Amino acid sequence: MHIPVLLKEVIEVINPKIGDVIIDGTAGSGGHAEKILEKIGDSGRLLLVDWDKENAEKLEQKFSAHKNVLCVNGNYAELPVIMAKNDFPKADGLLLDLGFSSEQLEMENRPACAGRGFSFRKDEPLIMTYSDESESLEEFLKRTNVSELTEIINKFGEEKYARKIAEAIIKERHRINSSKALGEAIRKAVPKFYERGRIHPATRTFQALRIYLNRELENLEKALDSLDQILKPGGRVVIISFHSLEDRIVKLKFNELFKKGRLHLLAKKPIGPSDEEAVKNPRSRSAKLRGAILKSD
Repeated sequence: MHIPVLLKEVIEVINPKIGDVIIDGTAGSGGHAEKILEKIGDSGRLLLVDWDKENAEKLEQKFSAHKNVLCVNGNYAELPVIMAKNDFPKADGLLLDLGFSSEQLEMENRPACAGRGFSFRKDEPLIMTYSDESESLEEFLKRTNVSELTEIINKFGEEKYARKIAEAIIKERHRINSSKALGEAIRKAVPKFYERGRIHPATRTFQALRIYLNRELENLEKALDSLDQILKPGGRVVIISFHSLEDRIVKLKFNELFKKGRLHLLAKKPIGPSDEEAVKNPRSRSAKLRGAILKSD
């Protein structure tokens, strides 16, 4: 069962009230959405967006009895367009629960995007995108080279063996036909002692490829640049990130908008999981929550 990360903290920070308009831009399985819906009641409005088409369809089924919930298959980076197209008003709150944690990549039964090659634990096709419109991993591996692949793994995965891994992937790409085969090629490319680390040797490379193929950091920056089009004055934004690249972007953008007098920061430091949640929900271990309030002009 999928357990929403930092649920208690999300509700405390986004502070949804009866009649509020809330947007969950990365709705996933709808765990956060259920609790938000309880708080805003029938007089509130809830927009649930998910880039994965299957997720969006499941959300529509899950919340079909609630006329005040709108489910859309789309990219949260395009929220202003989605809102305009659906005549959805500026919101009192925005939630973004970003990407995967390293622990989620290692899970046998992941709650989202199963069968799309996000995990090295199963024989899945080389897709690794949330949308069928994006370039797949298989297509990318056919056209890339050692230099480009090294840069991507280094930049987005912060992987110290990026060059070795890139060389191995390019050498073996004609034989790599599944996500599990890719993970195995990466494992063989790194020193033996690296396998005994806290995470699987393929974790950072899979993270890097996923971020690159889905333009995840660009999407995050685009959404943060659109906050005044998404939120009404006094509206709250809550972002949960799972690795340093995401959190750095959120921190820098929040601080930039704070200095310009456009945001009020709800906490100087990010909020992490309680010890109890970290034990119960491994996905939460690397989660960092940052929140802010949009000021009026």
